[in-house]
Amino acid sequence: MTRQEKPWWRPEAYAARRPALLERAALLRRMRDWFHGQGFVEVETPALQVSAGMEVHVATFAAELSEPGGRSRALRLHTSPEIAMKKLLVAGEPRLFQFARVFRNGERSATHHPEFTLLEWYRAGAGWRDLIPDCEALLALAGPELRWNGRRVATAAPFERLSVAAAFRDRLGLDVLAADRAGLAAACREEGLEPEREDSWEDLFFRLFLNRIEPHLGLERPTVLHGWPARMAALARIDADDPRTAERFEIYVGGLELANAFGELTDAAEQRRRFEAAARERRALHGDDLPIDEDFLSALEHGMPASAGIALGFDRLAMLAVGADRIEDALWAPVAGADEDEA
Repeated sequence: MTRQEKPWWRPEAYAARRPALLERAALLRRMRDWFHGQGFVEVETPALQVSAGMEVHVATFAAELSEPGGRSRALRLHTSPEIAMKKLLVAGEPRLFQFARVFRNGERSATHHPEFTLLEWYRAGAGWRDLIPDCEALLALAGPELRWNGRRVATAAPFERLSVAAAFRDRLGLDVLAADRAGLAAACREEGLEPEREDSWEDLFFRLFLNRIEPHLGLERPTVLHGWPARMAALARIDADDPRTAERFEIYVGGLELANAFGELTDAAEQRRRFEAAARERRALHGDDLPIDEDFLSALEHGMPASAGIALGFDRLAMLAVGADRIEDALWAPVAGADEDEA
């Protein structure tokens, strides 16, 4: 908000936003009803966690929990309810969903907000492909079309299905699954995207992806982008049919990412290896010593069923449903900015 704009709580400013907010509320009700109709249980998990999430490039909010006897523990506000919800899968809950308030530091733009709502759901005994019909049904509840960046994208099923390998091959003529760092750097130069000396393989991948691939995804209908490189598996299983890739997909509408899904990793030893590697990279890049949730690894050792899970940015979906230009226009009350603090 600039100093010239009126605060969102001014009645005249709020009145202009209210129709979009009522649409948001109605969409949330419809989605919640859909989950109940499909036999899902709505759960609530704590925002305070030992580990906020191990994504290397996601900044977190630190908190301190005071306990009886003068003791205290360092905790974090979660960036996703994933870890706690997977513990519920281990406990025996087969279908669960949550509209969770989550927190990511250093993220504020037209499409990012430091506190936002993730819709996350899990199906035990399912694979990643089983989540695509869920997404087709849920996006249809937002209306016949979604609007973003001057485009109108129809929500009618079926969604486009496109592999990461095909996206890079068709647009750049690059076999991204076979490319080493030098190959990606060369592709960046060919595209006029000069690489930095310290860029990793993943940095170069995203330099190409964000500038040359993502803007073209989901322009006529939503795109399910699947078959992500194995080194970018995060908490997903490696695809047994193609070990170069992970059981992971993302959904794009109008070039904007809406959701991220996994065929969930259930191997505790492999999960520990990935967490430890992410922790080392976070320390090297950000000096951030983020602890590993040992309780979660114990839960995986106890046994998590084969499952598929997905996180969908509800605020972004609401923004596209009402045709807003900024995510804050689809939020009831944005987090205060510097201009508001100084007003």
